Amino acid sequence: MQNDINRLGSLAIEQLNSGHILEAKKNILRILGINPNEFNALKIYSHILLEEQDLQEAIKVLIHSSKINPNDPEVFFNLGKACFNIRNYQDAVIYFERNIVLSYATPEVLMDIGTALRYLKKHKESLLYFKKAIDLNEDYFPALNNAAISLIELKDFDGALKFVTQALNISPQDVSALTNMGCIFINLRRYDEALEALKKALKISPNFIEASVNLANALVFKRNFSDALSIYKQIAGREPGNVENWINLGSTLSKLREYSQAQIAFDKGGVIDSDFKYLLGQRLQMRSFLCNWDSIYHKLKEKLSKGQTYNLSEPFQHLYCHDNIEIHQNAAISFSKSFFPPKHDLVRAKVIEKNKLKIAYFSPDFRDHPVAFLTAELFELHDKNRFEIIAFSSGQDDGSPMRSRLKQAFSQFIDISNMSDLEVATLSRELNIDIAVDLGGYTNDSRTGVFSYRAAPIQINYLGYPGTMGADYMDYIIADKTLIPENSQRFYSEKVVYLPNSYQVNDRKRLISDKHFTRQDLGLPDQGFVFCCFNNSYKILPATFHGWMRILRAVEGSILWLFEENPLASGNLRLEASKRGVDSTRLVFARRLPLPEHLARHSQADLFLDTWPYNAHTTASDALWAGLPILTLTGESFASRVAASLLNAIGLTELITTSQEQYESLAIELATNPDKLNSLKKRLSENRLSSPLFDTPLFTNNLETAYMKIYERTTLDKLSKGP
Repeated sequence: MQNDINRLGSLAIEQLNSGHILEAKKNILRILGINPNEFNALKIYSHILLEEQDLQEAIKVLIHSSKINPNDPEVFFNLGKACFNIRNYQDAVIYFERNIVLSYATPEVLMDIGTALRYLKKHKESLLYFKKAIDLNEDYFPALNNAAISLIELKDFDGALKFVTQALNISPQDVSALTNMGCIFINLRRYDEALEALKKALKISPNFIEASVNLANALVFKRNFSDALSIYKQIAGREPGNVENWINLGSTLSKLREYSQAQIAFDKGGVIDSDFKYLLGQRLQMRSFLCNWDSIYHKLKEKLSKGQTYNLSEPFQHLYCHDNIEIHQNAAISFSKSFFPPKHDLVRAKVIEKNKLKIAYFSPDFRDHPVAFLTAELFELHDKNRFEIIAFSSGQDDGSPMRSRLKQAFSQFIDISNMSDLEVATLSRELNIDIAVDLGGYTNDSRTGVFSYRAAPIQINYLGYPGTMGADYMDYIIADKTLIPENSQRFYSEKVVYLPNSYQVNDRKRLISDKHFTRQDLGLPDQGFVFCCFNNSYKILPATFHGWMRILRAVEGSILWLFEENPLASGNLRLEASKRGVDSTRLVFARRLPLPEHLARHSQADLFLDTWPYNAHTTASDALWAGLPILTLTGESFASRVAASLLNAIGLTELITTSQEQYESLAIELATNPDKLNSLKKRLSENRLSSPLFDTPLFTNNLETAYMKIYERTTLDKLSKGP
């Protein structure tokens, strides 16, 4: 019997060496028919099965072999390869590790383990194995390139750049490495270098999708939206099942304010994977911009409002969709962990005792923007003897007079738009910033990543984002007791710092044009009560609009004057009015005007109707500054309590309602009781310059007092804990 096995084995080996695999396989199977546990035959059979790509059968044979001889490293290496190829990465790692124990580590096996761990999204562990492979062979290109990929996933872009640079020194024409370099440069905000690397990759391999995607991404950051759009469309034609590309396409169309086309792109992504990370929120956002309240809108909103999973939407989209403050917090925590986890590249920032504090304000909105309209005078009034005020600007320079005014208000005005998060945090440390104030939060072009590196020993969330950041490295949030009642503090990851009166700063220098607008100038009818709301269209929820239509039906001859963000939204709102039994001509839309003229036209409105749950914020201040009362409905969340905060500070608390019924009833009463409305307008006129809301010097003093108390508390904590 053994002689037959030996003869068949020798014959099979000869056949394999001469390329006659089928004949060899038949002879090996004859051996295994004689002795199913013949180890050498099992090994040969597994090799044949691997060559034939019959991976499942090969794994069965190899597992059987490993039980017969558990000390053969080749069996475990082949098991690892077979499991890897069927994407069973967990078992692949186990078998490769066993191979190393029985034999020794090679760069190739370490590389395989690292790659399997990377596919399992265990990026820290994968990086360790890639580094071990590099320790054995410092010029091992695959490990260098993959180490860069793991570091990209870990958002350590400076570390990734070192590895990919080394990889390209070895293989300068490698398309994958060039593409990785482009991705790294994008994240380091070195966009021109990104474009150079990606164009080189595409010159070598014009059809390499990843390079095309990253090239389009770089063009978006360069604000070259048209060229980026063209690339995303090309990719969509080649890979119609690529959900991420549909999202990129939708986002770019949105930046071009092509909301209807963006909605189509996001919906196509939703057909492919309806639960893709943050896609639900983007689909809902486009419908909100368009006031398109179709059946899909209602399904998306219901899902988001229930908070079934927090990664369905970015935190900002939750704010205008629903008033559940607990879901707001959980969404922010999930988002910060995913995109802006704490970084420990820099040593812990230290509080230094000093007489003059350095306060840094970080914002993408140091330009013609509502945040700037509110804050400009604050920066001018800060006590420069006690505080050095520095601007870190992450947004575009629009060349506006406001931009020039703000530059004059700060001791330093630093453009950080082309600096990486680590570079900005390092600069902040070098400047010995004591308190870093984030005026952006989770809004466009803000720089949360800078704060994740701990840019300053004290970091504060203020004004630009109406909610918690959900990040442990944000120490405080500026509020007032109307905005965040004490029983709501648990829904904020930051410690709450209460200012007296209102949390919101205002600029008394906001000019109201002396231009006299007539109703005819503004497209308003000569007669009839004018309700208005100049909030963005995404804040108008169906329930709010339905309430407005009930108000219009109850007040004969009244009209609703709205801000026109885009014509499609206006058209949809007119259709919704008709559905609710209101003549669509009773909706009048206001085009965008320069701020002084916009403030002046408020005089032709009678009452501002607020939105819920995302109130008017700067638009509420605009109305009150222009002498127009605002009726608000307050809820539980930060965003739904801003107008109430302002009305408290200006002494018009009777305009704060707490239910939809009360809101509608009071709107109708004020529209039909001229004496009551005129009394409110008179009090508003009297309080406008005497109440705390528009007392910017008082606000500045209160904020500076808060800064000092926070600083002193932090200093005392440091002293009590010791060095």
